[in-house]
Amino acid sequence: MSEIYENIDDIIEGCILKREKDIELLYKKYFGYSLNVALLYVKNRSDAIEIVDDAFLKVLKEIKSYNREFPFRFWIRRIVINTAIDSIRRRKRWVFWESADEINESTCAVEDPLDNSAANDILKIVNLLPQIQRAVFCLFEIEGFTHKEIAKKMHIAESSSRVYLTRAKERLRDLYDRHFNQNSISDNN
Repeated sequence: MSEIYENIDDIIEGCILKREKDIELLYKKYFGYSLNVALLYVKNRSDAIEIVDDAFLKVLKEIKSYNREFPFRFWIRRIVINTAIDSIRRRKRWVFWESADEINESTCAVEDPLDNSAANDILKIVNLLPQIQRAVFCLFEIEGFTHKEIAKKMHIAESSSRVYLTRAKERLRDLYDRHFNQNSISDNN
């Protein structure tokens, strides 16, 4: 059996003791999962990898505070999400009032949804949202944060969180109609 499948408690203890082998095992064990979480918040894979790397530095710094009554996966997920939000805030590359009409048709080209899993197709469409809308949508709809919590995390007004979520949903409906309904119509002909 590979070393990657060692007991997580043993790996955590090794990380607390700063054993390189255990730090590497932890990184390998949770890299893919963390990358998928980061990709919910940023489009670019290299940005997501940077977020994961920053998150792992935080994990290693704070690992002594991990409460073992809760699954480690949830704890690391929270750190990755918070790191992604910090990255978004730091970059300040938000397009605040971009309308759905401004989406370039070539930008919206999604591969045939019948060739991919439904989840991948949905993620492709979510990735077409402006970064602030995508972040608010993911925090609210996927992670279950309230608008008050989102506003505090992202340093925006609570009403802005509501507006961004509404706009994200409107844009997702438009993108869905453009991609899935258009493909359904062409499939029926």
